[in-house]
Amino acid sequence: MRKINAELITQTVKRLCIEANCYLGKDIKDRLRKFYEEEPWEQAKEILGRIIENYNIAEDSSQPICQDTGMACVFLKIGQDVHVVGDIKEAVNEGVKQGYEEGYLRKSVVRDPIDRVNTGDNTPAMIYFDIVKGDKIEITIAPKGFGSENMSRIAMLKPSDGLQGVKDFIIQTVKEAGPNPCPPVVVGVGIGGTFDKAAYMAKEALLRPVDKHNETPFYAQLEDELLERINLLGIGPQGFGGKTTALGVNIEWCPTHIAGLPVAVNINCHVTRHKTEVI
Repeated sequence: MRKINAELITQTVKRLCIEANCYLGKDIKDRLRKFYEEEPWEQAKEILGRIIENYNIAEDSSQPICQDTGMACVFLKIGQDVHVVGDIKEAVNEGVKQGYEEGYLRKSVVRDPIDRVNTGDNTPAMIYFDIVKGDKIEITIAPKGFGSENMSRIAMLKPSDGLQGVKDFIIQTVKEAGPNPCPPVVVGVGIGGTFDKAAYMAKEALLRPVDKHNETPFYAQLEDELLERINLLGIGPQGFGGKTTALGVNIEWCPTHIAGLPVAVNINCHVTRHKTEVI
């Protein structure tokens, strides 16, 4: 049994909060440059160029890529042979608190959804636990802005709606979102499970690089088809038209009940941020 001190978790979370907000992943940068080269609409191409310029400035100056530095979503894969010395939830929240303070990141969390009083330190984080084999902890920080989060949807479709119903719901969700989630977007999709499991899979899907397909050939093909159809909607970068509405569609799936077909769509903006470290 390997022991990990909670302080190490705090320090790792703190650092990842800052890095995730200031340094965009290579997969997103590569995809933005690819679509910039391929975008025929002049106005859309200019906007993509400004997005590229923005993330370069952020990286060079260690500044946040976006003013909405998000709600801290923390994914923990904890090895079954690990014993954490201390309170793991407190350690994570302390890391978020320190990271958002030391990184001069905007604090956007309110203590209650009705009274709307800001907590002042961007806590509590949204923490997701997964128990896996091994004696390590994998920590992923994914700051989630709410311009895109607010455009996410879930549907409990009927089995008779079938594949076409799934496709129509995903496309309609992106269409209705329009310019609100700051396109070009990344579309996370969860299919199957239960109401809550589908939503979790949709959010988890956003952690996968956009240049990596689902391992199941059927869903890999569906990702390509949906990306093509979404980019035919003509919403374009920031909603000004063009063929670059989405950078990627990532699908996760799991078995479900004979009577159900849950589908969730979690949209992220072009600032699809996440950083991972194993301790």
